[in-house]
Amino acid sequence: MNFPSNLRYTKDHEWISLEGNIATIGITEFAQSELGDIVFCDINSVGKSFASGEIFGSVEAVKTVSDLFLPVAGTITEVNATLEAQPELVNNEPYTGGWMIKMTVDNVAEVEALLSADDYKALVH
Repeated sequence: MNFPSNLRYTKDHEWISLEGNIATIGITEFAQSELGDIVFCDINSVGKSFASGEIFGSVEAVKTVSDLFLPVAGTITEVNATLEAQPELVNNEPYTGGWMIKMTVDNVAEVEALLSADDYKALVH
């Protein structure tokens, strides 16, 4: 299983990468493997601000629907439109083509407080 060291992670199995104050967020390889085949991503939150831990959408697999939790506070600026036609990218490319949202982060220090790759790996093993 892949745990890219350049990312931060949450206990809810989201990953986040940060460039300046712009974050890209998706679900981890572990999360998608637990969910199974992703068939739909329901994220319609562009332009909305959320607190850390709030639900920003959901992902639907063949057998279940799972909420998506925002790792840090901020405003969502973009949703990965490719997932509408190709939700399987979440399974096939969880850390690249399967990203879910981009957002402007309110406090960059919040990202540093999230789990490192080693911490997340310990959590799921």
